[in-house]
Amino acid sequence: MTQHVRDKEPETTVGASADIDVPGPHVTPRRGGLLELLGLTLAAGAGVLFVVRPEFYEAGVHVFATRVASLVH
Repeated sequence: MTQHVRDKEPETTVGASADIDVPGPHVTPRRGGLLELLGLTLAAGAGVLFVVRPEFYEAGVHVFATRVASLVH
């Protein structure tokens, strides 16, 4: 059955479903490389900061908790 369908529609790839769009040669690559690098750098820096200076996180949690508490009241 698959061979029969592929013979009728030459652009159909093996394993392609009718519900899924298969990207063609006109698809451009992602352009978020710089933002992804920035996000990973910030996440790694936050992880290092958590290990080296955990009191910064305690202060941040305190500030966050007090602001949320002020919004609730």
